[in-house]
Amino acid sequence: MTDHIYWKNGVLYLLDQRELPFRKTYVKCRTAGEVITAINNMTVRGAPLLGIVAAYGMVLGVKEVMAAKRSVRRTDIARIAKKLGATRPTAVNLFWALKRMTEAFEGHAGDRDIAEDMLGEALAIHVEDIENNRMLSLYGAELIEKGDTIMTHCNAGALATGGYGTALGVMRAAHEAGKKIKVIATETRPYMQGSRLTVWELMQEGIPVELVPENHAGLLCSRGAVNKIITGADRIAANGDTANKIGTFMIALAADAYKIPFYIAAPVSTFDKAIDNGGRIEIEERSAREVKYLDDRLLTVRDARARYFGFDVTPSRYISGFITEKGIIKRPFAKYIRIL
Repeated sequence: MTDHIYWKNGVLYLLDQRELPFRKTYVKCRTAGEVITAINNMTVRGAPLLGIVAAYGMVLGVKEVMAAKRSVRRTDIARIAKKLGATRPTAVNLFWALKRMTEAFEGHAGDRDIAEDMLGEALAIHVEDIENNRMLSLYGAELIEKGDTIMTHCNAGALATGGYGTALGVMRAAHEAGKKIKVIATETRPYMQGSRLTVWELMQEGIPVELVPENHAGLLCSRGAVNKIITGADRIAANGDTANKIGTFMIALAADAYKIPFYIAAPVSTFDKAIDNGGRIEIEERSAREVKYLDDRLLTVRDARARYFGFDVTPSRYISGFITEKGIIKRPFAKYIRIL
């Protein structure tokens, strides 16, 4: 799947993931502000995809400055990057892409076609993401045995990336290799990315999948129903501590209790070597409304207090290895992460 994000005639088209799997509609972004809205309201999500979308958002911001008939200055780039970066604090791919786009501007500052130069960089980020995820998926498929049942949490498929997937990419590659796998996908409350997106993607690929609430993880692990667990990641610290969708940590605990391999599949751009450990990762807290309502339907007492953290951190001691486009990272994680 590569048609969930594309650029055409100066407009960024984003498949509205809030409507899936029931409707396939696109949001058109013509300004950086519209990209910011699309990120904030969950039209798009998934760490690698957020980086790609932010890169295109930088291009749209530059085009807005140029439309005002003035040259693009470093202060303009910093302003646009700051606004885009304020959308989702946990996913490091977002900041990685903004840094790369800023460097692209520095390399072409003064060019009359600076918007086209930066569009070229955004397209390169997009294409490289697909290529990197295909490569990491091939490495990851080598860890899968014929007939394995793999559990995954949230959505780390094509929809969360440029077009192939990380955790689901590994499953795609294993399926294509004829390993006859089965997948257990968690619902992933409250946005239900597992039931709405992961199940849909896997069924599109013809991969057998079973949907369960995430509170089934301990039971299924205890019964020997799971051979391996693979998830994506939003930020990986220098010691291997990993931030991913809320609920990942409790699944990792269940895997550890029953000696089930627990892998993280993520491109190198998801590693943040500037952060020593997971305690320094900023965890996004989203609106309580997302817990209390399903769309516009109230699920609880109107005045009930609620909290919703979008992510949690799984300590590296619960992680068996990292699947990247450069190969499998094994222990000691810090040693090998340092040289990525």
